Amino acid sequence: MAFLDLFKSHWGVHPQDHKRPAADVPVRRLPLSSRLTIPLSQHVGASARPRVLVGQKVLKGECLAEAQGNISAPIHAPTSGTVVAIGEITAPHPSGLPMLAVTLEPDGEDRWTEPDVLTDPFSESPQAVAKKVAEAGVVGLGGATFPSAVKLALGLRSKVDTLIINGSECEPYLSCDDRLMRDRAADILSGVRLMLHTTGAREARVGIEDNKPEAIKAMFDAARGFGQIRIMPVPARYPMGSDRQLIVELTGREVPSDSRAADVGVLVNNVGTAHAVHQAVMLGRPLVSRLMTLNGGAMAYPGNYEVPIGTLVSDFVELSGGFSAAPARLIMGGPMMGNVLPHARVPVVKGTAGILAFTAAEVEEVESRHCIRCGTCIRACPMGLMPLEMAAHIRADRLEDAAKLGLTDCIACGCCAYVCPSRIPLVQYFYHAKGELSARERSKLRQEATRKMAAQRQDRLDREAREKAEIAAKRKAEREAAKAAAAKQPGAGVEA
Repeated sequence: MAFLDLFKSHWGVHPQDHKRPAADVPVRRLPLSSRLTIPLSQHVGASARPRVLVGQKVLKGECLAEAQGNISAPIHAPTSGTVVAIGEITAPHPSGLPMLAVTLEPDGEDRWTEPDVLTDPFSESPQAVAKKVAEAGVVGLGGATFPSAVKLALGLRSKVDTLIINGSECEPYLSCDDRLMRDRAADILSGVRLMLHTTGAREARVGIEDNKPEAIKAMFDAARGFGQIRIMPVPARYPMGSDRQLIVELTGREVPSDSRAADVGVLVNNVGTAHAVHQAVMLGRPLVSRLMTLNGGAMAYPGNYEVPIGTLVSDFVELSGGFSAAPARLIMGGPMMGNVLPHARVPVVKGTAGILAFTAAEVEEVESRHCIRCGTCIRACPMGLMPLEMAAHIRADRLEDAAKLGLTDCIACGCCAYVCPSRIPLVQYFYHAKGELSARERSKLRQEATRKMAAQRQDRLDREAREKAEIAAKRKAEREAAKAAAAKQPGAGVEA
């Protein structure tokens, strides 16, 4: 335990959380915008395949696109209305690349489809419950967006013994999980119980940072009577919400490099995911909206909002009351690991925990300087890596050397860049290196495939040449044998 105590006390950073007053404002439900743009790829894995046509009328919760393959998730209508387009839109990502989406024009009635509910899910098989979760399009709402049914099935196959529910919400400015736990604790606990049933885990441990006393109390109250569920406050320290850090904090187990949490008997899910599982199984409602934080110095009315999936960020901001000042930067997600948006005409998706609008003062862009080798980044790294050494290798284009120092273990939390006195964009270096190494690996695989195909072609040509030579030799031998046989015939060779 001495090592674990040392590990706990030194990793990470403690930035100002900026969660209030947004966290203390009651949840608001936005009115529907005039159009919803629902991307078909809102999850890890293959994009969903459209199953509706332009001009088709749909009800709220109706499937717009079905899952493709084992790792995928369906997409559902966030309200009732008419499909007016199926085509490419700008992705909610700094790249601004196109992605396929269904555009829906609401009819204002917001009519649900007839729900399909399991009467007693706890008497059903784990596979039957997981199927309901899959059909509802539930994905990890902590940001990873991995299809939840696949993860639950993995837990059952791996025989996990502990289910960890992540309620830490360590990113500054974000408070949607905090608000969800305060207001819907009983529903979250229902989802946790369903997850225990589906994975076969013996107990669940809910980790909540100790800067959320109202959420901790609400969850404690809701968990009374469920002995297999423990509510466990954890220190408020970023990135406590990272799977590996939370696993160490709550169980003392460490996930080895290149391994999964399930390999040490643990499965991690977000509190929002647990709430979505409850909605899917107990109410028969697919994932069509979620709680999101609107925050930042440029927002007129910061708070938490129930937002239909597919709402454009520009509509979200306008319907909430608009900007109080011109934003210098728009971020989808948290300030540490979120994505800077190319513009506001992009839709919110299942993995959107919040939209932040920062003023120029909050952005505080500072020119980077040379590394002074102070070692602050090493002390802050929650994975025990050496960011300054990895960055030095990357600058020198020695990417393989950076990989040997554990580049693939970097979780891109941004702690190193946050504490760096020289303001070196360390995370960008690591993103670049990972991308370049991945590109090199793909190029290597393509070259190997090309060499293999060339070798197979040459083998085929050699085989065909041998076969032709064998056929030619056989025919020549047959001709010579026929000629010799003819020469032996009576009268052969005698002049008439």
